[in-house]
Amino acid sequence: MSEFMAELIGTMILIIFGGGVVACVNLSKSGGKGGGYVVITIAWGIAVTMGVYASGNFSDAHLNPAVTLGFAVAGDFPWDKVPAYILAQMLGAFLGAVVVFFAYLAHWRVTKDQGAKLGVFATGPAVDSPLANLITEIIGTFVLVMGLMFIGANEFTEGLNPAIVGLLIVAIGMSLGGPTGYAINPARDLGPRIAHALLPIPGKGPSNWKYAWIPVAGPIIGGVYGALFYGSIFEGHYSAGFWIATVVMAIIFIAAATIELRKRILSKKIMYLGRPFKKNIFI
Repeated sequence: MSEFMAELIGTMILIIFGGGVVACVNLSKSGGKGGGYVVITIAWGIAVTMGVYASGNFSDAHLNPAVTLGFAVAGDFPWDKVPAYILAQMLGAFLGAVVVFFAYLAHWRVTKDQGAKLGVFATGPAVDSPLANLITEIIGTFVLVMGLMFIGANEFTEGLNPAIVGLLIVAIGMSLGGPTGYAINPARDLGPRIAHALLPIPGKGPSNWKYAWIPVAGPIIGGVYGALFYGSIFEGHYSAGFWIATVVMAIIFIAAATIELRKRILSKKIMYLGRPFKKNIFI
């Protein structure tokens, strides 16, 4: 099997299990309805593990454009393979979402919640704040790529690495997944979101394209910076790219904090101005 097909099939398996558990937990009449967030995070970890096991003997089992770009920036993956890997990952994610659609074919009609339907395919923010949401995805993918490099730097029993990677995904989901649903993978979000837009899902509603750039840009930024950070701090390979990226990251973080602080101040002013007027009885 070619590397292209391995990345496609591995990513498709990832989405079948990952999107499938969200459908199982959220769609009406499903036997797993109400299973909760812990079930979702564990299943996503297993989804990544199985995707890596499926493709690892034929490709580098990235299954994620942010990982591919991060490893390329680190010099651990050839740049000429990057376009084919990313294309395979996008196609695999799209096809995996189509499989989930057919697996739950009878449940779309009986599910009235448009958000629950979209959630099977794509991520969304718990609190809509674009720059803060972007930072969440940056941090999650930074931790992912750093974690993969930590795992690669250690020796495990043969065949155990994919399971360790799966545990890493579970940990990221349980610790950092609350704000945005932890896409941490542009293909995981964009491919299924396109499927949501194209598939004849009854009463599906919009695909929330205004948010779609965040689970693409955030993981790419976080993945690339994670690779640069690991190379500089852990391997001592400091570069101009690392310092420039660090400054850019600092600007993004400060800007996001400033915006949230201003929102808090503004909300307090609105609450104060909205209080009923009380006449001063001492005048």
